[in-house]
Amino acid sequence: MKIVVPKETRTGERRVALVPESCKRLIGKGIEVAVEAGAGEPAFFSDDSYRAAGAAVEPDRASLLAGGDLVLKVQPPSPEEVGQMRPGAMLLTTLLPIRNLEIVRALAERGISAFSTDCIPRITRAQAMDTLSSMSNIAGYKAVIIAANELSRYFPMLMTAAGTVYSAKVFVIGAGVAGLQAIATARRLGATVTATDTRRAVAEQIQSLGARFVGVESEEDAQTASGYAKELSAEYYRKQAELIAQQCAASDVVITTALIGGVKAPKLITAEMVQKMQPGSVIVDLAAEAGGNCELTRPGETVMVGGVKIIGPLDLPSTMPRDASMLYSRNLTTFVLAFWKDNSFNLDLTDEIIKGALVTHQGRIVHEPSRAALESSEPKV
Repeated sequence: MKIVVPKETRTGERRVALVPESCKRLIGKGIEVAVEAGAGEPAFFSDDSYRAAGAAVEPDRASLLAGGDLVLKVQPPSPEEVGQMRPGAMLLTTLLPIRNLEIVRALAERGISAFSTDCIPRITRAQAMDTLSSMSNIAGYKAVIIAANELSRYFPMLMTAAGTVYSAKVFVIGAGVAGLQAIATARRLGATVTATDTRRAVAEQIQSLGARFVGVESEEDAQTASGYAKELSAEYYRKQAELIAQQCAASDVVITTALIGGVKAPKLITAEMVQKMQPGSVIVDLAAEAGGNCELTRPGETVMVGGVKIIGPLDLPSTMPRDASMLYSRNLTTFVLAFWKDNSFNLDLTDEIIKGALVTHQGRIVHEPSRAALESSEPKV
């Protein structure tokens, strides 16, 4: 089997899907690896470092993709890249299929067996393959660094000759991997942290990091069997809105991380809530790529509304490309080697991980949510 790694083409993307240490590991198992020239340079991995690991470095992307049995990428492929892949080849990437339905359709038409890392089930034996967690850890950390840089005051409490400066108050919405890392980072910087989540099970995790948990008193629980958040009743969301409004008004920094089903960003912070926040406050909306948790967020931009700075960062892991690439690469390598049997990739359609991650196969869209979304978007005859 030949694994190929093209250079990422999306504007601003600096990660690479496979780093030299992973190439060496895969090659040691009898897998051929080829990398497009310059693919690792934005993440500070030179072509020579790939050659030293035993990988081939190829200058032409089209021929690289055409010769690959398994294509590894960070971002979804472009239509051009899909057209350059060999029919019947496999693709492993963060596809986010619900957000990229036309690419899903193109992959099916090309006969590509596409695996989406964001669809890998959250089970124990898949933890080391979980790119969402790896990248969310970075996003949660970086969100706090951005907030600290943009805030007009200190994060920690300082006692000076001129008097005491009290610690900043940080409110984190959503305590998944990104939220928990944001809590931990804000605490390390000395902030007073409060956090909320619709899943009652995470209250203990929040408290273990030194933050205070606040939540809606309700019998409803938003945690699905797979560990994601699900939608709740209108009454629950009414109470949640009241809680969020109170906490936003009392906070210097608000970091939002909430997604439903891992892809949909609920609108949790209204324009009215922003108006009641103190001038100089900062909102970092980590759900910006999915439309944002704040209704005033502009994805990829920073806006000032009534003295409140609202930041909608995109692709934060790419701002730390070396570590992000290393972690992502290890996730993909674990996935590949988990199904590497007798010198071939075992595409076991009965395996829970394969079934969950597979989006297209043999000309069909096998990921039910994607198929349903495409069918619903087609004009009725």
